[in-house]
Amino acid sequence: MKKSQLMVAALENGTVIDHIPSEKVFDVVNLLELQKMSTPVTVGANLESHKMGRKGIIKIADRYFTDEEVSKLSVIVPNIVLTTIHDYDVTEKRSILMPDEVRGIVKCPNPKCITNHEPMKTVFDVIDKNTGTLRCRYCNKEIAHNEIKLQ
Repeated sequence: MKKSQLMVAALENGTVIDHIPSEKVFDVVNLLELQKMSTPVTVGANLESHKMGRKGIIKIADRYFTDEEVSKLSVIVPNIVLTTIHDYDVTEKRSILMPDEVRGIVKCPNPKCITNHEPMKTVFDVIDKNTGTLRCRYCNKEIAHNEIKLQ
């Protein structure tokens, strides 16, 4: 290994979140409340990537994610890779893509939308997975990826 390469301790058990856009690394930390973890968390931002130019990576010891957490991640940072580690071996590696619809995760920015006045879950259709654009199923308000606010 060249001295110029970054050396991070291998993960015995836990999850690695890879291919995070550098500007979204701390959004992921906040979303998953990793600052409250009592087990080791390694956060890397602005790391060189042949595929992305610059990327972020997060290693979380002894932590695995629920389907709900993965859904939230897919909305905030689509196209990431989640790798599950057990006894230093990769047991699962999967690309997390933005779903066709997003339920109960995103807040509608339209103050007149019924979802902001009634106790009901929001539903958004993903109208462009490349840009991350969503459309509220109730009021048809479109939301750009950088305007998404979680409930």
